[in-house]
Amino acid sequence: MFAVALVLARATVALLLIATSSAFLGAMATELTFDLNVEHNRVPDNVRLIRVKAGDVVKLRWTTDQPLVLHLHGYDIERRIEPGTPTELIFTAYATGRFPIHVHALGVDGQAREEAPLVNIEVYPQ
Repeated sequence: MFAVALVLARATVALLLIATSSAFLGAMATELTFDLNVEHNRVPDNVRLIRVKAGDVVKLRWTTDQPLVLHLHGYDIERRIEPGTPTELIFTAYATGRFPIHVHALGVDGQAREEAPLVNIEVYPQ
């Protein structure tokens, strides 16, 4: 009987620790918004590197001077943006590391090609 009570007590403590950790991490999560304007396939140098923490909700608000398809590698998110239409790309930063955002385009030969990263997102541990 004592062994069963001990196992139940340990399970209860473990569940409380998990719930507390989840609530703590959720409370620390921040929503971060970045406004990004693409002109001539470039963004200003001061927004080419975006740093966030794991758990943050990241909102990228895009505007452009020409139609583009953007791809956030590692999170496998793709968005088409059009001139005159602000477009949001929103994700929760769950994976740590460096994740490039590329413009996906077709070359003159009709083959898909990728330019250098438009923006890099660095996600740091909490």
